[in-house]
Amino acid sequence: MKTDFELKKNVLEELAWLPNIDETQIGVTVNHGVVTLTGEVNELPKKMAIEDAVKRLSGVKAVAEAITVKYSSSDKQSDIEIAKAAINALEWNASVPSEAIIVEVEDGSIYLTGELEWPYQKSFAKRTIEHLYGVKEVVNNIHLKPKPTPSNVEHLIHKAFTRSANIDAKNIKVAVNDHELTLSGTVHSIKEKDDAEIAAYNTPGINNVINQLKVDYYPMYL
Repeated sequence: MKTDFELKKNVLEELAWLPNIDETQIGVTVNHGVVTLTGEVNELPKKMAIEDAVKRLSGVKAVAEAITVKYSSSDKQSDIEIAKAAINALEWNASVPSEAIIVEVEDGSIYLTGELEWPYQKSFAKRTIEHLYGVKEVVNNIHLKPKPTPSNVEHLIHKAFTRSANIDAKNIKVAVNDHELTLSGTVHSIKEKDDAEIAAYNTPGINNVINQLKVDYYPMYL
């Protein structure tokens, strides 16, 4: 198990390795495996790249991210410009029924509402616009239409976990209640925790996933 000092060193080295990221602008603290990130970047993709990079590191149990996105006054886009760009991007994405999505923009933050059929559509909608210039954050409040939940849903999810090379299913527990699925137990990394949640959302009839998995780092293969 890595000490907090060793983990912080790994985080700083990983940030220094990222292209187009000035690691000197990012503050890093570690407390019992929980990494807190602070600082400021000039575009949302950089903020996302930093968070994703830290999540990939072994020994990281959780990430508390408080990085702000701040554009210069000359580069700042108006909310109307951002809204038009977001609507155009959604219309060009064949995987997303843009007519079912409402886009609202406030001070560079995009809020998505509406109702869609599938979890992947909700995910794609967010991914389609979060890289647009001028966007500070994307808040995805899109609802999913209720679908029948298979009676053997727990078995289906565990089979999906077993098929994935990135998920160790034996320490994951699944509970389903009225289209809502709860994941509990332990995983080896934040990446594995996120992958388990994505797999759970792809299950027919599941509209919400409560991810209570805890990261307990130890080698997957002994």
